[in-house]
Amino acid sequence: MARAFNAKVRQREFYPGNLVLRKVLHIALDFRGKFANKYDGPFVVREVFSGEAIILSDMDGTENALPVNADALKKYYP
Repeated sequence: MARAFNAKVRQREFYPGNLVLRKVLHIALDFRGKFANKYDGPFVVREVFSGEAIILSDMDGTENALPVNADALKKYYP
């Protein structure tokens, strides 16, 4: 059963220079409820570490200090 599931999983790879969207973790309740934004961005991938940790920067070049897990990202296609 695991082999059948894993056959359909596609590996996501991020490289420096890719544009990505970051998932919003709603810690505080938003008045818009289910209509709140699910993703922030776009961001530029600056550095990729092993273990799927990624350093992002804004489009204007300011780098975010904390790494983000690749599970919370998806590719952005303008």
